[in-house]
Parts: sequence; C-alpha cells; structure tokens
Amino acid sequence: MGASDAAARIAGLADECVKCGLCLPHCPTYALDATETESPRGRIALAAAAVAGTVPASPDLRLHLDHCLGCMACERVCPVPVRYAALLVETRAALAPARPRPHALLGVLSRPRLLRAMAAGARWTLARHWAPPLARAWLPEDSALRAAAGLLPVLPSANPGPASPSARAARGRVALFGGCVQGVFERDAQIAAQRLLQAAGFDAVRIDDRCCGALAAHTGDADRARHLGERVRAAFEGSGAQTLVTATPGCLGTLRAALPGARVEDASGLVAAHADVLSFRPLEARVALHLPCTQVNVARSGDALQRLLARVPQLKVQVLPTQAQCCGAAGSHMLEFPQRAAACRGKLLATLPNPAPDLLLTSNIGCRLHLAAGLRENGSSLAVEHPLTLLAKQLDA
Repeated sequence: MGASDAAARIAGLADECVKCGLCLPHCPTYALDATETESPRGRIALAAAAVAGTVPASPDLRLHLDHCLGCMACERVCPVPVRYAALLVETRAALAPARPRPHALLGVLSRPRLLRAMAAGARWTLARHWAPPLARAWLPEDSALRAAAGLLPVLPSANPGPASPSARAARGRVALFGGCVQGVFERDAQIAAQRLLQAAGFDAVRIDDRCCGALAAHTGDADRARHLGERVRAAFEGSGAQTLVTATPGCLGTLRAALPGARVEDASGLVAAHADVLSFRPLEARVALHLPCTQVNVARSGDALQRLLARVPQLKVQVLPTQAQCCGAAGSHMLEFPQRAAACRGKLLATLPNPAPDLLLTSNIGCRLHLAAGLRENGSSLAVEHPLTLLAKQLDA
C-alpha cells in the first residue's frame, strides 16, 4: 500500500467517528491527563489532520498517538463502532515516531529463542541483583533499558516441565499459541492451559517460538508485523488444529488479524465453555482478579473467567475495577513510557482490597510483570499468578 492509499484509508477510518464523546469516560489516558488530545476522539482528529496535511505531523502530534495504551475500551463502548484499532495501527505505521524506538530491545522481545538465551544468561550472572541499581544510577528515568532492568527481579527463575500428553480428544484438536515473552516467562500458564484443555476433552498441541507481531504492529513496524503473522499462519496450518488458542489475551486481536479465516479463541473462554466436565478441589483463599484490557475489550472473556474461578469451592474472588483503568503495561508501553506506565499502575494498585488478598491474578504476561514490579517497589510480597495456573493446580484429576 502506497502513502496516498494509507492516507485515504486512515481518513476513511477517522471519518467513522461521530465525535459523540461516549468513549471519554472509559479511556485510561484521558482519565490520567484530562486533555482532549489524550482521548480517543482527540487522537482520531489528530490522525485525520496529519494525513490531510492540515496539521504538521510533528513529534508532538505523534507523541499523543504513542501515549495510547491500545486498550480498546473506546471500541467496546462506541455506538458506531469506529474501528479504532485499525486506525491506530495504520496511523502509527504512516507517521514517523515521536522519538527513537528501542529497536534492539523490542527485537529481542519478539525473538523467543534469543530471549530465552538472554534470560538464562541473566540468571547465570545474577543480573536481577546488580542490574536494577546500576540502571537506576546510570540511566535516565524514561530509559527503556532501565525499565527492562527493573523487571529482572520479578522474572520467573526457571521453567516448569512439559505437560502430559493428551489422553482423549473428543472435542478435536486445538493449537495452543506460546508466543514470545509469555512463551519464555509464563510457561507455567502455557502448561496449565494445555492441561485444562486436555481435561476438557481437547487434543492440545503447542505452537512455540513464534511472535504474533503485536509489538511490531503497535509500534508502527507494519512489515515485520506482517512477516511474523505469516509465520504464525504457516505454523497453525501445519498443526492440523481447528482452533488457535492463546492463554494471553494481549495476542488475541493480532492473531485474529493474521488468521482472518480461522477460529482464534482466548483459553479462559474456551475452557469455561466446557467446564461442565471439570472438577476442582477446594481452596480456602482470597484472591484479587485483575482483568486485562484486552480480556475485557477484545477477548470479552472476563465474565467467563469469573464463572470458571467460581467453580473452585471456598475460593473468594474480588474483581478489580476496569472502567478507565489500565495497569499501563500495554505491550511495550511500560518500556517506552515508564513514568506514564507507573502512574497508571499506581492508580490500579490503589484499588486492591484491604486487608491484602492471598494472591493477585491476571492473565496477561505484561500486566503480570508490570504489577509484580510495582508491588515489589511498594514493599509488598503479594504474588501475581495467571488464573489458569491456579485452576490447573486445583484441578481434580
């Protein structure tokens, strides 16, 4: 697609907005800044003006677009609905970034094998102890590398073993998408999802060492996003599965865009739909449930996950508020805009119940790491876990 075609496409998407403002009360960045340019309506107007040439496509203009968390709460409540996700991705691809992107760091994150090797090196050198204070001493507060170093203390120390092979497959075959960051640092959730799917009657095979392309798409690298999407499509077609499943809803929208003719589902929703054959052991505990933006607004499986957790006897679940709330992780946002991400996180952590729960649950790896880092900074020992990991532990075989 040429520049003129992209401009026409963006203008058409922007023209869908009727400027009613119903999205504003649901936008986390509007709640944070209370300015029109940090709202969906304002960003749509900026995108339209930039491609029309009526406003210079300056770094300041692009910065407002980059501040967007991509939570898609606006799309969920829009009466039209405006295709805001497509507009955001295409505008970021068409305009120059406001400031240099941390390409090397983002490149590592989207290459699971390289990321796994570097994680092993970090464990071997005990980097979790010396890298964060060194980064704080030598790097500026808005440094992506400093933000990445701050996550080292909350990274899992080791990966669990593989799940047991499927015993029956009455419901057909599904392919469980491993992904990049979650495939390396959230293997417990991947194995838990596979175990639950198998218990529900699916033959669950794995697609590992693939990135869906979300990081590339959301930062404006459309060519790399397409390339990664093609790799996922080829792996899925070779799996023999009828459905592609992800345990991390942050990948869901990008996977659906890459496989428009395939069935792509959130693991929590699919397990919940077949939970009648599952039985769980009691767990006397209080947990706080954080529903990631993509689970509420894209996967729309938040209610299904709550029903699934309700099947665990004696488990008490308190759901954290979601309207205009985002933890700030938002893919690479917590690395590229660490101060803004921390402000969003602080607002969310302030909603935790008092007294503190026994566990905080969240199903997005970015949210899990970002929230864990914030809790650690606050001196809290509250553990953060994927809901499917808890459910798999309580599964009555």
